[in-house]
Order: sequence, then C-alpha cells, then structure tokens
Amino acid sequence: MSATDPHAIFRAESQELLETIEQGLLDLESQPDDGELIATVFRALHTLKGSGAMFGYQALAEFTHHCETAFDRIRKGEVAATPRLIGAVLSALDHMRTLAQHPGAEAAGGDVLLSGLRQAMEQEVAVPPRTPSAVAWRIRFTLPADCLINGTRPLALLDELRALGEADIRAVTDHLPALAALQPSECHLGWEIRLVTVEPRTAIEDVFLFVRDDMDLDIQAEADPMPAVAAPAVNVTETSDASSEKFEARIGMAAETVRVPASRLDELLDQVGELMIAQSRLKQVSAGLSDSTLRAVAEEIERLASVLRDSMMVVRMVPISQLFGRFRRLIHDLARETGKEIVFSTDGETTELDKTVIERLADPLIHLIRNAADHGLESPTDRLAAGKPAAGSIALSARQAGTEVVITITDDGRGIDRNRVRAKAEQSGLIAPGAALSDHDIYQLILTPGFSTAAKISNLSGRGVGMDVVKRTIESLRGTIEISSVAGAGSTINLRIPLTLAIIDGLLVRVGLGRYVVPLSCVEECLELSAEQDLRSSGRSFITLRDSLVPFLRLRKLFRTATEPDPYQKIVVVSTGADRVGLVVDQILGHHQTVIKPLSHFNSGLNTFSGATILGDGSVALILDVMHLVAMGQKQEGQHRAAS
Repeated sequence: MSATDPHAIFRAESQELLETIEQGLLDLESQPDDGELIATVFRALHTLKGSGAMFGYQALAEFTHHCETAFDRIRKGEVAATPRLIGAVLSALDHMRTLAQHPGAEAAGGDVLLSGLRQAMEQEVAVPPRTPSAVAWRIRFTLPADCLINGTRPLALLDELRALGEADIRAVTDHLPALAALQPSECHLGWEIRLVTVEPRTAIEDVFLFVRDDMDLDIQAEADPMPAVAAPAVNVTETSDASSEKFEARIGMAAETVRVPASRLDELLDQVGELMIAQSRLKQVSAGLSDSTLRAVAEEIERLASVLRDSMMVVRMVPISQLFGRFRRLIHDLARETGKEIVFSTDGETTELDKTVIERLADPLIHLIRNAADHGLESPTDRLAAGKPAAGSIALSARQAGTEVVITITDDGRGIDRNRVRAKAEQSGLIAPGAALSDHDIYQLILTPGFSTAAKISNLSGRGVGMDVVKRTIESLRGTIEISSVAGAGSTINLRIPLTLAIIDGLLVRVGLGRYVVPLSCVEECLELSAEQDLRSSGRSFITLRDSLVPFLRLRKLFRTATEPDPYQKIVVVSTGADRVGLVVDQILGHHQTVIKPLSHFNSGLNTFSGATILGDGSVALILDVMHLVAMGQKQEGQHRAAS
C-alpha cells in the first residue's frame, strides 16, 4: 500500500481521533460536568463519522453516529455523563477501532453494544436541560475554485448550518467571471449567512472541519466589536483543552509537516549506517597517507556524517506519551475487572525514545501493570484494614539518564514476599536450600520461566507465563530490569533502555587477533593487568576494586585464543545495574561509532554476542553482549562464595 493511499491516511487519522475520544472519556469519569471535555469528545466523534463516510467506511460512520448522538444529548444537558454511559461508549470505541482498521470484516457485537448504549441513556437519571441563550452569528465564506472537482458540496455545508438554527443565506457574486469565461466545474460564489442558534461557536466551526485548510472563513458574533475569525481559516478554533490544541497544531503546521511511513525511516537509517561505515574506512585510509588535503576532506565528511546521524536519530525519536497514553484505558478495565480502586499517574511523558523501542515496550509494560494491579494492590477492604487509603496507586514515569531512558513502574501495594519467593524457588529447584542470596538475587528469580507465587490462577496472572518474556524482550532491547520492594509498602520496577538500537558508541578492543566492541554505556573504567597480577589471580579470577571484590572473565580463554597474551593486558570493567564484572582484553584500541548489524539465524544462539559491526578496513567486529557476560561473572562469584 503506497504512502499516498487515502485509506492508509484515513486509518492513521482515525487512530488519532479514537485516542482523543478515549482520553476524553477517561477524563470525564473524574470530571463529568466539564463542558470542554464533552465538546472535545463530541467533535472527535463528529469528525470520525464524517471522515469515515467520506472515505467509504460506511459501517463505521453509521455506528459512530449513535455515539455522537449520545454525546450530543450530553452536550445539550439532556443526559448526564454518568460512569455507566461513559463505560458504554468506551466499549463501543473498541468496535470503532475494528471497523476503522478492517472495513470489510464482519465485526460482531455491534448491535449488542448499541443496545447497551441505549439502555445507559434511557435508565440514567436525566439532568435538567440547559437553556442557553441564542446568539446571532455573521458568517462569510468562499471556497477554492476547484472545490467541486475535489468533491466538496457547498449545499451540504449550507444544510448543516441550517440544522444549527435559523439561517438567512445570501450568495455573494463579487468574483463571478463573465459568462464567456465561466467554467462549469469551477466555483466562484461566496456566501453570507446570518445564523441565530443556541449552539456554541465550535459547532459552526465543525461544519467546515474538512475544508477549512483551503477556504476563506470569517465568523463574527453580532455583539462582537472585533472580527472573531480572520482568513485564512486555519486559526478559527480557540480552545484550551489539550486534545484540541494538538488537533489545531496539526492543522496549523500542515504545510510544514509530512507523514512518512516508518519503513522509509528504517531504510534511511540503514543508509546512514552504511555512510558511517564508509566514512570510517575513509578515515583509516587517509590516516595511512601523507596527503593533508585528503585528511581534511575525511575530517569534514566525518563531521557531516556525524551531524546527519544525530539528525536521523532525532527524526526517529518520539515522545513516550504515545505509549503511556494507552495505559489509562488498561487501568480503567483492570479496576473494573479486579474490583479494586486504582489511581493511575504518569510523569516524564515528554521523554523521547526511538520509535522501534517504544513499539516493543508496549507488551512488557502491559504485563507489569497487570501484575501490579492483580498481585501488588490489595482489595479496598484489606487496604483499609492495613491503614492505607482504599484506593491503591500505580505510577508510571520516564526520565533520561545519559544514553538510557529509565522507565519506572511503582505501586503502593503489599510488596513482594521475600520468604515466599525463596521458598518457591527452593521447591522448584532453582536455588539450593539455605543458599546465601541478596534481595536483588531473590527478586531476579521472579523473572525465571514458569515462576509464580500466585495462590490461584486468574484471568490476569498466576500461570507463571509472562515475566520471563518481559525479561527476554527487555534484554533484546539491550536493557536491564531492576526490582525492589518493601513488604507492606509496595514495589518498584526500573527498566533501563538505550535511547536507540541502531547506532551506539563502543569501545573497540583486541583479544588475540580478533577485534570486539564493548557498548560504551556499560563501561565503568579500564585498568591494567600486569603479568604478575595475572599469575596471582590465576584460579581466582577476582580483583579488588575500591574495597569491592569484582569477578573478571579472561576473554582469551572464553574465545579460545591460541596466541600468546600481551605483556600488559587490560581489564574493562562493565556493569548492568548494580552488578559488575571485568573483561580481560589484550589491547584497548579506542572509541568506535558502531552501526549494529544483527547476527544471522545460524549464529543467533551465540549469547556472548549481541550483533556485529563493520570496521573501516572492511573487517567484521563482534559486539559483546554485556548482559550475558555480567551474568557469567556473577555466577562465577556465586560459585566462589559457595566454595569459601
């Protein structure tokens, strides 16, 4: 499907409208009398219905019409925005998503949803209708000459204005050409309307929602001393609600923004990666020659390639609010399913991440939030008995820390029972009875496949499936998981995720004749390991670093290198969270911009490596999987402690 496919454009726009509707509905649960929120949801439903009909999504338009009617009644004060009615529209929203994405598919359940919506409207106590005063508006508009060719119907616009109240309409013929020059396919008329209506100004603006980018529109209340709207009509709407501001920004910037398929960004990033490899090769070639002009050109290309790389990274970055916004609906459904009261809060929504990372984070976060609601939070009765508020809280936050983004999920529930986790692990044979384990080690057991301490299986959790998948997904993003908990006070889970997956800063090292890349974000420091120290540590593989015992791995031994070691080997100390390990290498070659290439399917089982990169001379260097190496070092330390 091409990028200019109108159906693809509609589906993208409809998803934004559906998100606006969903967020507005969730806000209305706590602010049922907020007129701006009600108007926002109504306008989004109206737009979705109209654009659906325009693009041939008739089933969507007809279904949405019923929800629009419900909110029209709320807007007019005939029906209250009760939780039951809001819940009925939220349920209908899922059906709209299906109809928007799969117009030809048979989406069952539509009639049942509409029946529930009608019952919610009929059985809820109606509020006294508002009696707003009528206002007289002066409206003048002209359409572009090619509007008829593009499918715009001026008479339909006039009919919509008539439906708002009492309308006096006059055609404006000031720009009508001579009969000989008149083209029947062109529109040269304008219209002046005096409209008396109780509807708000936004209802008039909504009439021109699909055509106002190209038309001239002026709307003025008769009592206003100054014109209310000046052409062009892009700046017509004045509203304070966040959803409408976003919508207006999109319209106002229409000439400055472009929708680009994600696949094109991926392809462009691949080309930038190839450019970085070619630039590295040019730098290496120029360094071996005495041509100062060539070196100057190589340095300039290096600078430009770095600027292009950074710009490409920024283009791929999107605010994490796109991800966080989905979870409000999840919390709403979880509260209803578990019978618990849940207060959900978010922070750091402007933090940006690579779009690919955000897409892959959705499922792990859903699972963690479900666990917090099901396992973590107590029932209102239990919370009150423990001296807590009846409503439990789940907080989701994000912040940037260097080259990583830290996403934190916190709840104020019962916390993780350390003894229960340990007992379950011993029973399952994961750890030896009586083994000395820190809290960090015990909490990491929760991420083991099949591990669960749930007393019973629920629809949400308890089967021991999920946390290991969360761990694998986070590790596939080169991220880490840190779990902490206080019994009776709640739990905190930190996910540390790199900003991007495609290009990283690396430390290039040599082991034997091979060259390898260590992700620079994991490197703490580099030390020298003399031959004497190497002999003294033989069999122990530990060094003392500022009063701490740090295990180290001899990569020469791990990679079965046949050559003799350098007389002064180096230790690269790397870490993941609180765990550290030293990697013994022959030589540190320096900083290297690493374009990550995935390993082939044949080599994908090599856990020691997370990918490969191409160096300036065309040779391949493998990228070390620090997560796996740290785990090996920690296992070695555990064996040492058990033996001592």
